[in-house]
Amino acid sequence: MTTYSVWALPGVPEIRQGDDLAAAVAAAARAEGQPGLLDGDILLVTSKVVSKAEGRVLAAADREAAIDAETVRVIARRGRTRIVENRQGLVMAAAGVDASNTAPGTVLLLPEDPDASARALRARLRDLTGAEVAVVITDTFGRPWRNGLTDVAIGAAGLTVLDDHRGSTDSHGNELSMTVTATADELAAAGDLVKGKTAGMPVAVVRGLGRVTTAEHGPGARPLIRAAADDMFRLGTSEAVRQAVTLRRTVREFTGEPVDGGAVRRAVAAAVTAPAPHHTTPWRFVLLETEAARGKLLDAMLDAWRSDLRELDGWSEERIARRTRRGDVLRDAPYLVVPCLVADGAHDYPDERRSAAEREMFVVAMGAAVQNLLVALAGEGYGSAWVSSTMFCRPTVREALDLPDGWDPMGAVAVGRPAAAPPQRPARPADPFVITR
Repeated sequence: MTTYSVWALPGVPEIRQGDDLAAAVAAAARAEGQPGLLDGDILLVTSKVVSKAEGRVLAAADREAAIDAETVRVIARRGRTRIVENRQGLVMAAAGVDASNTAPGTVLLLPEDPDASARALRARLRDLTGAEVAVVITDTFGRPWRNGLTDVAIGAAGLTVLDDHRGSTDSHGNELSMTVTATADELAAAGDLVKGKTAGMPVAVVRGLGRVTTAEHGPGARPLIRAAADDMFRLGTSEAVRQAVTLRRTVREFTGEPVDGGAVRRAVAAAVTAPAPHHTTPWRFVLLETEAARGKLLDAMLDAWRSDLRELDGWSEERIARRTRRGDVLRDAPYLVVPCLVADGAHDYPDERRSAAEREMFVVAMGAAVQNLLVALAGEGYGSAWVSSTMFCRPTVREALDLPDGWDPMGAVAVGRPAAAPPQRPARPADPFVITR
């Protein structure tokens, strides 16, 4: 049976810039009544004392400005609270800028490189005590979906910070496929229980878990940080909505991977939350899931397009061929959606002006639904391209798809996995498009 003990280390004095933190810890550990430090011990050190020793104290009348300076990426805002990614790659409230346990008019920044701080502290303690200990630098975090705070590891040396059980079996013989234990975070939380928040004891010692320590410094706490690309919940609600809208891009080249019809139906469910006039539901979405259905529609549309260019515009066959190649985005897509406007419930007016406005209300509702569809598809990982061509040959489309006369095709949406990431789009500020009165 594995047992261990953890205790707070009394006697560590108030630390100031330039102080030898390791010497202060070593002295406290060998004070009368203390058991000293042994090989395999694990020291859990609050980041505040490390920051103070390293001079990470900043005179700042405005804490918000200090948070701005330490922020790399804003994850979420809720009132004055900001969850951000800071310079150390940590996602936390206020970038780790702390106005507690420091003189009025100052704030504490996190150690510039917590892993390097842990390595230096470990090496210095070895020189002073002869003991091969592990060091974990800790800080207090909130966690998604959980109330309350706990200490976690932000820096480490001499410790296996993650214990990977994948590939092993449990007591019933079931293979573990997801279990990776955050050992360093569990230790940090255990230390917080004995250090307390107001007792003035910034260091705890764990004894009896030498099996998780290592002779080498190791990679530090960095493996504990989940990269943004792997984080399924990397944004707050408001930020996620804005990013979903701004990251939606027109995609014209797709892989051959089949499209999940369930994902498209989820996108349609989002589409039909769009606003519509007179409490109507004027949207219908025709899903072309088979190659035969797509081919029948696109062949009929191509014939109609060629006839228009030949008979109405007088174009040559060579010019027609060049122009109609623009429709390849629909033909090359593995899935098509044809949004249709069904203006049931529209009001009748005797004059052209109000009749036109009534029609436009429904068209705007259709546009909102299509935008919802495209954004939702992007959220599912699919690229899309809205192409207006079905609007130019509505009778042909209705016939090819066997649609009622009252359904007006409003373009077609090509859907598929993007063949390549779209190029970066520069930010587009609102000011050029805004007039205030």
